[in-house]
Amino acid sequence: MCEIGTQYGFVALWITFTVMGLLSMIILSSALFYPYYVTPTFEQWIYKSNPRFPSPLLVKKEIIHMCKGLVVATLCPTFTLMATTWGISHGYCGAEYPLALPFYLQALIIFFFTDFFEYIYHMIGHTVNFFWSIHRHHHRFYNPSPFAVIADEYLDQFVRTLPMVILPMVTPINMDLLFAIFATLFYGYGVYLHWGYESPLLSAHNPVFNTAYHHYTHHAISAKNRAIYTGFFFKLWDQIFATQNPNPCACVDCRPKRTIEEWNATPKPDYSVLLSLKWWLETDSKSLGNTPSKDE
Repeated sequence: MCEIGTQYGFVALWITFTVMGLLSMIILSSALFYPYYVTPTFEQWIYKSNPRFPSPLLVKKEIIHMCKGLVVATLCPTFTLMATTWGISHGYCGAEYPLALPFYLQALIIFFFTDFFEYIYHMIGHTVNFFWSIHRHHHRFYNPSPFAVIADEYLDQFVRTLPMVILPMVTPINMDLLFAIFATLFYGYGVYLHWGYESPLLSAHNPVFNTAYHHYTHHAISAKNRAIYTGFFFKLWDQIFATQNPNPCACVDCRPKRTIEEWNATPKPDYSVLLSLKWWLETDSKSLGNTPSKDE
């Protein structure tokens, strides 16, 4: 990537990041969407936070907004990498750089700063009128699928990637490490958070990490001036700033057990239409409006 930026410039690097980002998002999101939405089983469905499945139209809208968000989400990564070639930041390619901290300390700084930054910006998105007017569009996805991770408006995605610019401006940061953490862990964990299912491997009652249950609850009940579970990785920030859910827990361990009869009565949408270009051209996702019903 450093070589592409040096040889071909900002635009070529931005296009490269955008194409690579689109491919990685399709692969990561589809890896969960197919088995848990296209071919779900009763045993899987027991762990689904919302027992209903989103309509194909709503998933189409998620994908459209995902692509919109991607176009902006790759601007800051492009700039921060170009800044290393322009000599205006402390970002560096390769293994060594004067006064650079060890990789494990850099990783800790990236994780904690970005997670706190994301928490604060997300909370502001629910408590400041201007930012809510932007962030509310993400909340049209009441019952999100793995394609909803960056289904945001432009400003939201731009601000959320600013840590990639801020950190190398302040301290030496290895670009390979920075991009690896953002591209895999942050987006990968975002896919998990928007999965719509709980994992038996990570209980919602664990003391450290936010889970897909917490993020589904955020989508379900957060609103203007109501910031609930706005954290990303760590529960710490929600605990410190009292943005946890005041209602009784409804995770898979706390809610009533679901039955096979309920599963049989649950509609299973035909998501195969998402592979039809004709369907994409003929359907109007705008007809859903900005606030889908809970059945969506």
